[in-house]
Amino acid sequence: MSDLLTSPIGQRRSLAMRPRAAEVPQRADVAVVGAGLIGLSIAWRLAQAGHAVAVVERGSVGSGASLAATGMLAPAAEHEPGSDLLLPLALESLRRWPAFRDALQAASGHEIDYRADGTLVIAIGRDEVERLRFRHDLQRRSGVSAEWLSGPEVRAREPLLRPNVTAGILCPLDAQVDPRLVMEALLRACEAAGVVISEGVAVEGLERRGGRVTGLHAAGRTLAADTVILAAGAWSGEASLLPDDLAVPVRPLKGQSLALRTTRRTGTLSRMVWTDAVHMAPKGDGHLIIGATVEDCGFTSGVTAGGMFALLEGARRVLPGIEEMEIDAVWSGFRPTSDDDAPIIEEAAPGLVVATGHHRNGYLLAPATADAVATLLTEGALPDFARGFGRARFSLSNQTGGRAVA
Repeated sequence: MSDLLTSPIGQRRSLAMRPRAAEVPQRADVAVVGAGLIGLSIAWRLAQAGHAVAVVERGSVGSGASLAATGMLAPAAEHEPGSDLLLPLALESLRRWPAFRDALQAASGHEIDYRADGTLVIAIGRDEVERLRFRHDLQRRSGVSAEWLSGPEVRAREPLLRPNVTAGILCPLDAQVDPRLVMEALLRACEAAGVVISEGVAVEGLERRGGRVTGLHAAGRTLAADTVILAAGAWSGEASLLPDDLAVPVRPLKGQSLALRTTRRTGTLSRMVWTDAVHMAPKGDGHLIIGATVEDCGFTSGVTAGGMFALLEGARRVLPGIEEMEIDAVWSGFRPTSDDDAPIIEEAAPGLVVATGHHRNGYLLAPATADAVATLLTEGALPDFARGFGRARFSLSNQTGGRAVA
C-alpha cells in the first residue's frame, strides 16, 4: 500500500526490534508479570545479579503505558499538593538516572536520548499566573529547584512561544528520555542477560502452597518460581489476576497523545514545556510529542476527536508553529494509577512482590523501583528510600480521612 494511504491513526512510535516469542518456561528463579518499563527494568537488574528470570506479558512489550508515555523525568514540575509522600522517592530516582542510563546503554549498545534540559512550566493570563505562583511557592517550601521567570525571560529561552506567555517556572534539574529508545535498550539488555520473554500470554492466577506464592498459571501450564513480581501496570488490579486478600488498588487512567514531525522550517522547542492543558517534549529524532489527556473511562481504548482537539488546541495556544508540523502518529494508553497516584512497592505475601501503580511517573521512578526490588530479593528488605509504599497506607488513609503520611 502506498505510504500516502497509510493512516497514522492509532499508531504509536513503534519499536525497531521485537523479542523472539517464547513459550512459558516451566521454571525460573523469578517470574515477572508484565513486560513494560517497570517489569523489564526489574528483570534486567535481577538477571544482572545472576537470577534466572522469565517475563510473561499479556499483550506485547510496552503495549500498556510504556510506549504511550512521553518519557518525562520531572519531579520538580510534577510536584503538587498531596505528593509529599512521593517527592523523596522521585528525587532519589532522578539522582539514580545517570547511572541507570550509562549501565543500560552499555548493556544494550543503544542510546536512549537522555536529555537533561529541564522543564519549563508556563502561564498565560492572570488566573494561570496565580496558579503558577502557588506551584512555585510549593516547590520552594519543598526544597525543589525551581526558578521564576517573567514573560520575556521565558521567550528568551523558547523564542517560538507566543508573546502572550506571561510567566514561567524553569525546573533546571528535570530531564527526559525517549520511551521508544529506552524500551528497545531494555529489550536488548534483557535478552543479553538471558531473560526469557513470553508475549501474548495472560496470567490466569497464582500458584500458592503453604501460604507462599510458588509460581503462576499461564497458557495452560504452571511456571514455578521462587518469587513472582507483579508489574502488570494498569492491569495489576484485575480481579482475575490476584485473590481478594492480595488485591491492589490500581485502575487505568486513559491518556491520548500525538507525535508531530518538526523540520528546520518549523523549528522546535529546546526543552519540555508544560501548560495548564498539555505538555510538549522535543525528541532527538525530530518528533515533538504532545500529551496527554486524562480520562477515567476504564479500558476504553482508541483515539477520539475530542482528545486530539484538546491536545492540538492546547499546544497551538502557546506554540503557533505546530500548524505547519505534520502529524506522524496518534495513540492512546493506560496509566496504572493507585488511589493516591503513588506506586505500590512491597512484598505483598511470601513469594510475591508488587511493583505497580506508577501513574504518570513510570519513567522517572524506574531506576529506584528496579533497585529497590533487587535489594528486597537479595537482602530481604526494601531500602529506606522505598519504604512506606505498601498497601497498608491506603487503610491508614481511610481511617484518617485523607492521604496517608509515611
